[in-house]
Formats: sequence, structure tokens, C-alpha cells
Amino acid sequence: MNISLLDVVGPVMIGPSSSHTAGAAKLAKTARLIYSKPFTKVRFGLGGSFASTYRGHFTDYALVAGALGMSEDDEKLGQSFEIAEEQGVTFEFYPTEIPSVYENTARITFYSEEGEFFVEGASLGGGRILVTNINGLACEINATCPTVIVQQQDVKGVVSDVSTILAFHNINIGIMKVSRTSRGDKAFCVIECDDIVPENVIEELKQVNNVISVVVVNIQGE
Repeated sequence: MNISLLDVVGPVMIGPSSSHTAGAAKLAKTARLIYSKPFTKVRFGLGGSFASTYRGHFTDYALVAGALGMSEDDEKLGQSFEIAEEQGVTFEFYPTEIPSVYENTARITFYSEEGEFFVEGASLGGGRILVTNINGLACEINATCPTVIVQQQDVKGVVSDVSTILAFHNINIGIMKVSRTSRGDKAFCVIECDDIVPENVIEELKQVNNVISVVVVNIQGE
């Protein structure tokens, strides 16, 4: 049996719980990286034990901190409410049912002039997370390595063009998963890489025909 040291001692964090605090902060921060646009409001739909224990376990402060881009070990995590107010960002929490096999789940919805955008995911314990849905498209993102998220039209050749660009720049693909709403509609291509994806490569990916958007979560491998 393979056991990580993090499974024993947990992550470096501010707060009482690796699942309800550190995991919540990391989930919200990853959602923020995925959205990557200015926003004025964020709502947190809480499922499972998040819904009943979020105040006592500091989950509310952690979620707001993550949505503002703060890490789970940021000493200002406990001041996230005040920081959000200073930045003109409003927030709220509400209980909801999120279909999942995981106990601690959240739907994080960002609001801006462009409309609303949500990310769903779960805290798995030990500070680990899994993003399971991006604005209605199912996915699996654990945010442990550089990850390329491509939204595209579901047509032939897009995935091939994207992977060719990464290979040309010597970026190795570890895992690639594609999901779509329906045939010929919109699709997501999620690519976990072994290497950081530079800005010039991101811009090149955005120029691929039938690509709608490209977001890169450049998290170093653990």
C-alpha cells in the first residue's frame, strides 16, 4: 500500500481541517484560476458535510479566501471576508444538493458583467481536491500538476492541433480527457502536463481553429 506523507500529517495550512479548510481553499482557488476573469459576486453552494459544518471548520473563510486567489497557507485567510469587502466582492453561502460520491462538495458561481460561471468540485481529505464540473461540462481535475483546459467546438482536428502544439514545445502530456455536451456542440479538453505551460504557448493554443477559450492552471507537480 502506497501512503503519502500528506496522508499522515496533512498539508501546510491555516485553519483546523485539511478537508474543510485547506481543501476548501484550494478548491475555490482552482475555480478562480479556471474562471480567470474579474467578478463582483461569488456564491458558494455547499453540499454534504460542508453544508452543516462550514462555520465551525472555517470553511466559509477558506472558500472566500480561495476565490480571491489566496492559498490554504496564507496567513490572511482568516481576514478573507474583510479583504473581499475591500475589493468590492460580495459573497453568500447556501445549502444545496450536488450529485457526487464525495462527502464535501461545493458549487462556486462567479458573477460578472458577462454573466455567471460555475465550477463544482469536492474536497477529498488531506488538502486534496477534485474539480468535477465546469459550467455544465463534466471533468476530473485534481490540480496537482500543470493543467490545460480547452473549450472548443466539437469538430475534428482540434484535439490533434492542440496536442501537436504542446509536443512541438516539448511539453509532455500525462493525461488527456475530452467531454462534450452533445455531438457537434461544445466540448472540453482537459490535459494534465508534466511541464509548466508558458504564456507564449497558451497564446498559440488560443489561435487554433474552433478553440473558444484556453485556461492553464500552472500548478507544480506535488
